[in-house]
Amino acid sequence: MIVRTLKDIRKSDRHVESAGWHSDRLLLKDDNMGFSFHVTTMFAGEELHMHYQNHLEAVLVLKGAGTIEDLGTGETHQLKAGVMYALNNNDKHIVRPTEDIVCACVFNPPVTGREVHDENGAYPADSEPALTD
Repeated sequence: MIVRTLKDIRKSDRHVESAGWHSDRLLLKDDNMGFSFHVTTMFAGEELHMHYQNHLEAVLVLKGAGTIEDLGTGETHQLKAGVMYALNNNDKHIVRPTEDIVCACVFNPPVTGREVHDENGAYPADSEPALTD
């Protein structure tokens, strides 16, 4: 069983900060769950261009508000507490928080932990096998 607290994660190297957001990675590849689980905050006033080419992601907004634009379809959706979006086709998108957005995120395949977005808005593919005990 794995038990962790956000308070402890935020004081560890599993707390990752980047331009426009920070993320607390509660489960990572080396936890051998087959996915990673993060609590991420995206900051109000930012325009976050993302395109997870190597990962699928599902996001549940817990707090805050903004929009997400699907750059493939041109559709814009409202984000607020209780809204879930899934990037099931490696969708290229822009998140525009009007208030800080706190969300729970799941990535498949799992991330290793220190990833930040590259020039394309993606996390790099991980070619290393998961650590085992």
